[in-house]
Amino acid sequence: MSIHQGRLQLSLACGDYEITRPLVEGRIRPDGIDLVSLTRDTERIFRRERRRECDVAEHNLFAFLADHAAGDDVVAIPVFPHRRFRLGSIFVPATSIVRDPHELAGGRIGIGGYQPAAAVWLRGILEDHYELPAETVNWYDVFGRVGQLPDGLAAPLPADDPSSRFEIDRFLVDGRLDAMISAYDPAGLRASAPTVRRLFDDVAAHERAYYRDTGLFPIMHVITLRRSLVQRHPWVPASLFEAFVRSRHEALQRLTNPRTLPLAFGQSAWQEQAEILGPDPWQYGLTEANRRVLATAVDYAVRQRLIPGPVTSEELFAPVDAEVAAGHEIR
Repeated sequence: MSIHQGRLQLSLACGDYEITRPLVEGRIRPDGIDLVSLTRDTERIFRRERRRECDVAEHNLFAFLADHAAGDDVVAIPVFPHRRFRLGSIFVPATSIVRDPHELAGGRIGIGGYQPAAAVWLRGILEDHYELPAETVNWYDVFGRVGQLPDGLAAPLPADDPSSRFEIDRFLVDGRLDAMISAYDPAGLRASAPTVRRLFDDVAAHERAYYRDTGLFPIMHVITLRRSLVQRHPWVPASLFEAFVRSRHEALQRLTNPRTLPLAFGQSAWQEQAEILGPDPWQYGLTEANRRVLATAVDYAVRQRLIPGPVTSEELFAPVDAEVAAGHEIR
């Protein structure tokens, strides 16, 4: 971190999202800050050492909650670059007779780590909405990362090739697992003769129903800063927040132009999203809707023993009042 011609230079690690691209590529600049993008590879970003190297970094929401609870030098701004419904991330063998989540009670479900957002959200959703309490399932980490597993809640399942994210195909096909939660589609799903399938036949229908019932559009990732940086420069969160908001606005304005995306029915997709999720489902800030999503995430983190107890949004997020950014001085 340095000061260059009256501006603060900060390093940034953020994934390759359309809504952040104008900021990452420098077309939008935060007031008083020069951002230097280090990487857009989210797998590299989520390695603990890479996050610690950066002043501003994208963070798995639940890893952030755990780091915050542990007293790490980290605080967030209410910018959510990645949100996603996850009911399409549950896979079973193509030959499985299982059609409903509650049929997996007593079964073996694989996960790529206990803490990833997809796994945490799905464990909570399956328990709250599909009659599958987490404690009725035998959870296995397919990469054998024992250190990430709360005692008694999951066990390592050594992979033949721990570097392969598609190892899950063999685990499902050879009967070691009854189901798998994965943020990535397994190779067997796309094969000419598929060896795995999604648990839900009509994922979109289930996700629409979930939103109708809850009003929740799950947050996967959040933008974090070093708390020590905020203590030295309290205007930084507001400046960054405002820049991320402008970046999102510019990107959405561009993407809603029917000439931009090579999608025959792109306009219909935008209309459908607005009809189901409302006019601004990707909103930033501690809005009422986002607070409800965050409160649910904290509840799941507590229930799944990722954090010791509840925490409020005010404890997690730095103030981003626009007035704080006005007239700041770099010292």
